[in-house]
Amino acid sequence: MDVRTISPAEHLAFLRTRSSASFLQTPAWGQVKAEWRRESLGWYDGDRLAGVALVLYRQLPKVKRYLAYLPEGPVIDWDTEQLAAWLTPLAAHLRKQGAFGVRMGPPVVTRRWTAAQVKEGIADAGVRRLGDLPPTERDATGARVVTQLHELGWRPQVTDGGFAAGQPQYVFQVPLVDADGKPRSEDDVLKGMNQLWRRNIKKAAKEGVTVTVGTDLEAFHELYVHTARRDHFTPRPLSYFRTMVDALSAEDPDRIRLWFAHHQGDLVAATIAVRVGTHAWYSYGASSTEKREVRGSNAVQWAMLQDAIAAGAEVYDLRGITDTLDAEDSHVGLIQFKVGTGGEAVEYAGEWDLPLNRVLYQAFDLYMKRR
Repeated sequence: MDVRTISPAEHLAFLRTRSSASFLQTPAWGQVKAEWRRESLGWYDGDRLAGVALVLYRQLPKVKRYLAYLPEGPVIDWDTEQLAAWLTPLAAHLRKQGAFGVRMGPPVVTRRWTAAQVKEGIADAGVRRLGDLPPTERDATGARVVTQLHELGWRPQVTDGGFAAGQPQYVFQVPLVDADGKPRSEDDVLKGMNQLWRRNIKKAAKEGVTVTVGTDLEAFHELYVHTARRDHFTPRPLSYFRTMVDALSAEDPDRIRLWFAHHQGDLVAATIAVRVGTHAWYSYGASSTEKREVRGSNAVQWAMLQDAIAAGAEVYDLRGITDTLDAEDSHVGLIQFKVGTGGEAVEYAGEWDLPLNRVLYQAFDLYMKRR
């Protein structure tokens, strides 16, 4: 395998030959992360382009050395017994680019749990974490990747509850195809939701909540900032979302959509959805404190699910959750909301580091732990 720089156009053309890839591995995402230097990479097997990656370089203060980050990537053949054939030339290329270390998040699943299991786990005082429950599925590819990464000297980044500075290790997803790969109908997906979710969707319709696709980014951001104050998190600036919408929509007009739920003229919920091929994500959400009883959040989620089904998506991804099932934990409300969709909790392999310059990497690691 030969790894070398490719153009964003070559990168995007390769992604279009795949059923899906993370939106964090699209060329457009490099434009969103403007504070990082970006590079599109290609793996060549002879003359054939066999894999691609978006690499983001974060420079160390006062030194021209970088952490090379591949969020939810690279896009390669992970179902291989010879992972070194892909990762060794990657490390060599990044070292030449001045990287002191590499961080990546292999897009491979390791374990899954059904919504019913998660619900039972929350109700069981003896269960504290997802890992306390036997999974419904252990993925052989994921297990093989983890074993090979250890053997190749990569280091897993241990996180608290699955949340990290990078991407979440645990997510909640609604499969939109059945076990045989056949598309699920809207009715089937709706029946898979719990009674509360179905009731809330019906109530929103009865109350006259209307859900539309729109372009009013300022309205979304105003409600998002309101949500951030209420739920005690730091909001991103409006400029970030402008860049995100402009970059992703320029790459593909169906890549990103803004959704708005209104009740009698009042904006009660708003979301951002992203789709790459057969994978659809709920990326950002906001809701008003007033009129929560009209269930705008449930209405907008159902509309996005319907849109994903119509687009032929195979999975609807509600993104990150922590691995807590402790009923007293403040994070458990997030997983309870997502469990109502009837999907499944999914564990990915997580993020892994490869030190290329051990002295600089250790200094960086110490700095990150002290933050």
